[in-house]
Amino acid sequence: MSIAALLMAAGSGTRFGAAQPKQYLPLLGRPVIRHAAEALLAEGLVDILLPVCAAGEEARIAGLLDGLPVLPAVTGGATRQASVRAGLEALAERTPEVVLVHDAARPVVPRGTIASILEALKGAPGAIPAQPVADTLKRGDGAAIVETVARAGLYRAQTPQGFRFDALLTAHRAAGGEATDDAQLLEIAGERVVLVSGSETNVKITFPEDLERVAGQVQGRLVPRVGTGFDVHRTEVGRRMVLCGVVVPCEFGLEGHSDADVGIHALCDAIYGALAEGDIGRWFPPSEMQWKDADSARFLRHAAGRVAARGGVIANVDVTILCERPKIGPHRDAMQARLAELLGVDPGIVGVKATTTERLGFTGRGEGIAAQAAAMLLVPG
Repeated sequence: MSIAALLMAAGSGTRFGAAQPKQYLPLLGRPVIRHAAEALLAEGLVDILLPVCAAGEEARIAGLLDGLPVLPAVTGGATRQASVRAGLEALAERTPEVVLVHDAARPVVPRGTIASILEALKGAPGAIPAQPVADTLKRGDGAAIVETVARAGLYRAQTPQGFRFDALLTAHRAAGGEATDDAQLLEIAGERVVLVSGSETNVKITFPEDLERVAGQVQGRLVPRVGTGFDVHRTEVGRRMVLCGVVVPCEFGLEGHSDADVGIHALCDAIYGALAEGDIGRWFPPSEMQWKDADSARFLRHAAGRVAARGGVIANVDVTILCERPKIGPHRDAMQARLAELLGVDPGIVGVKATTTERLGFTGRGEGIAAQAAAMLLVPG
């Protein structure tokens, strides 16, 4: 089966009360939406991932999901239903057999959920994860209870919701009004939608306490891993100077097979080391001509991707550049921002600083520049 997923990120999240939509808020150093995208891709069952966002947010989505195998975001509509319809129409020419519709504000997709949905779709056009209602339900009128509602047979619907693509697209095109979710559109059309087991960990972030709860449950399953990196490059007149992803005005650059970004190289080694996956030379051997003059940004994106592939998160990173020249201070903010962009994390967890060696050694003589880096990761134990 070809399987597509729509990542719904067009909502404004006003109930959360933040200055920006909740799907863009940081969760353990990375945006909620990136967690959601990685969760959909984690088990390798999704072939196509298409974000749907509010008008004007397409470039922002591209930056937040940089390095992940996703299609360019499409613009949603005024309602969730209109946004899903826009996503389905954008996928129509690709003719997937199955489509999953997932909230960008649900950063956790428990393992096995997607597999259960796909299995259920063999016998029905729709399947959704759901949890039985456990609490006593009251219907109220203002502050007063009007009645107690029987909870037998009631479920809390979750996402991703799965459908045979043609059935959901047909239901959306035929819709005469607004439905509360996509499953209701199939219900209205008389199609069978089945329930699969949901999970208490599949939390939709609606209020600030939800974000705290998800952070706690994600962090509780992870263990810290620390790595360090060190790299040196000779100075070379005639090459441009690239440090931590930023071109720095200087009368010389650094010698190397790639662009010789000593800061990024050290940081890559720190990340690979924390994962016990070797060093940058293992993944990008200098003996291979395809990496000649390569932008080291590609290497750092790969290192961040390895963290995501292991189900981990970057807690913080720190880079120290050892040189007499150029001066790093004027470029520090740009370097932090660039490294954060490449890693897909908040700039607040990225440290960049510099020191001299008091004119001692090869760095003191201006013969080269060195960098050391540290990275703390949180990965499943």
